[in-house]
Amino acid sequence: MEMNDVPALPKQTKPATVLLLTAAWLSGGPCWAVEPATPENTVETLPEISVTATREGELKSETPATVNILKMDTLQKRRPTHPKDLLNQVPGVWISNLSGEGHSTSIRQPLTTSAVYLYLEDGIPTRSTGFYNHNALYEINLPQAGGLEIVKGPGSALYGSDAIGGTVNALTRPPPRGDELEVTGETGVYGWGRLMVSGGSASENTAWRANLNLTHSDGWQDHSGYDRQTGSVRVDHALTDTSLLKMVFSVAEINQNHVGEMNQQDYDSNPRKNNTPISYRKVEAIRLSAAYERESAHSLLSITPYLRHNSMEIVPNWSLSYDPSKYKVQNDSFGILSKYRQDFAPYRSRLIVGLDGDYSPGFHEEDALKVGKTGTIYSSIIDSKRVYDYDVTYSSLSPYLQGEISPLAPLRLTAGLRFDMMRYQYDNRLSDAAIQGPAGAFPAGGWYGHAADGSTSYSHLSPKLGATYQFNDNLNGFVQYSNAFRTPSEGQVFRTARMNTAALANAVAQSQINLKPVTVDNMETGLRGKWHNIDYELSLYHMRKTDDIITYQNPVTNERSVVNTGETLHRGVETAVGIPINPTWRIDAGLSYAKHTYEKWTVSGTSDYTGKEMELAPRLITNTRVTLTPEFMNEGRIQAEWVKLGHYWRNANNTSEYPGHDLLHLHVQYPINKTWEVYGNINNLLDKTYAETSALSSGQPTYTVGLPRTMFMGVQVKW
Repeated sequence: MEMNDVPALPKQTKPATVLLLTAAWLSGGPCWAVEPATPENTVETLPEISVTATREGELKSETPATVNILKMDTLQKRRPTHPKDLLNQVPGVWISNLSGEGHSTSIRQPLTTSAVYLYLEDGIPTRSTGFYNHNALYEINLPQAGGLEIVKGPGSALYGSDAIGGTVNALTRPPPRGDELEVTGETGVYGWGRLMVSGGSASENTAWRANLNLTHSDGWQDHSGYDRQTGSVRVDHALTDTSLLKMVFSVAEINQNHVGEMNQQDYDSNPRKNNTPISYRKVEAIRLSAAYERESAHSLLSITPYLRHNSMEIVPNWSLSYDPSKYKVQNDSFGILSKYRQDFAPYRSRLIVGLDGDYSPGFHEEDALKVGKTGTIYSSIIDSKRVYDYDVTYSSLSPYLQGEISPLAPLRLTAGLRFDMMRYQYDNRLSDAAIQGPAGAFPAGGWYGHAADGSTSYSHLSPKLGATYQFNDNLNGFVQYSNAFRTPSEGQVFRTARMNTAALANAVAQSQINLKPVTVDNMETGLRGKWHNIDYELSLYHMRKTDDIITYQNPVTNERSVVNTGETLHRGVETAVGIPINPTWRIDAGLSYAKHTYEKWTVSGTSDYTGKEMELAPRLITNTRVTLTPEFMNEGRIQAEWVKLGHYWRNANNTSEYPGHDLLHLHVQYPINKTWEVYGNINNLLDKTYAETSALSSGQPTYTVGLPRTMFMGVQVKW
């Protein structure tokens, strides 16, 4: 829905009325704030509007991409305690829980912490490309969001670097039409507690909403507790009948302990054990944006300046065995997203031009640690020594162009092109010579290399071609080609792992400056339709990735370095179906079947994985939800959710396999009346032992253990 789709208003219409008709359009959910609750269809197969794939509201039936939408109603019913609770309902999406609210992601890629996904809030990247963090979703207040959109596959033609496997856009919740206040309190096992407050109001030409989320958990494993404090304010202001200003301020602080992987014996007999109680993470994220939109009958001007602050202090659990460290990374960003769109009468033609810019100065401070062990547990930090201290500034400037035309009424053609120019400016505050870590450190020795002061630049041209066709009122299809890329992050370019000699450390430091961007070519086609009362969606994709960036471990010296290598192929089919059996019963299901393979993968001449399947890449992922909404529950519901994760290889050599798992969850929601509501969730109802991730270390399986049966309940009061 565009502004010119809103019915004409009489001249005496107050600005507040205009605001209320268009505020949801700005948020990307044109009807979410005013529609009554409907029976849940978590993965919407034919929603009217999507905003993420084209950076403004557009019919999904005319969007040549696979887009899944989780509406605000779904978020409020599910009450997620972790991003996986929501996103794992989407076909082909696998989010793992890495303790607390940490996560790794799989969307058309194996499960990874690499920078192949783009996370947005109202279309604005939550982090700078140069300072990517795979846990970025925990910096967003998902339980109080206004919805989620997931665009699968490359999105670089509109968004630039990182949008390879998919783009996840969290939409802020629109302000209310009048005075409103919601208070929600939750309690659960393992010390779980959460307080959420949301409220707002509207006046003549301004509406606002404020959210607060305070969460605490003791954690189910030893020393695994976490706390988060998240708040946000959104203000929508009608400047004129055709122009709007949306301002969003959000802040998040997360403090959590880490739980590392465990061996087979502990997985079987002592899954609550934490081998890395000295590891932790402290995160601060602040964002401020002001989106100005002015629309006439045939044009739209959009300008969105934004500010960001991101900082993280961490003792990472995953490197305690080979490169123990404590580091702090911080960056502050100033950016702008700008766009002008012009519509033309012939053939419903449309031209969009835009320019994005990002300037993000930051720093990286790191101490190598000497750690102590008690048995298998890393129990103490004995000594430390500063080995990295540098300033680094990431900057980018990216013009883009997109055209759309309908030469035939049911046919919509789209073409886009974006040119990204990116640069790192690096200033080492330590000696250019390699520095040795603490004497007598575990592991013994260790040198850390430094690149000379200077800069490195990247550029990339990302094309996109697509078409949609409306076969009839109940069936439409699409086909697209897109190209994507990702630049190396600052840590991959300027930070090396521990080396055994000073000469090698500096040689590796210089080599990592020459890392090339990862590139991807993607072909995709799909159908979206309705047969009788059954909604369905089907997508097929074929994606080839080259110059992937990996951390390579030398099998002889165990030294690690970051290198470009290989070519991988990612192919799959995804389907979603919604079946309303009757007014009381409904089934929603999502399924993906994919194969991820190494096409050319020879590392330093020592290992050749060509033709092997990639590790942490299950072929089969399904999610099935059966929902009962009996009359006596006042539009409440009882939902059973079955999650199936297929088997996958633990290693690139395909010699060790995780068998997969099946989980059953139960969700209950009961609105007592318009003011009071009670609800409860039981995750892992059958209390199965399973792995969030499973890999291979020194030839032996390791596990990140999934949560046992967890229960929580809550009460919500609305005024």
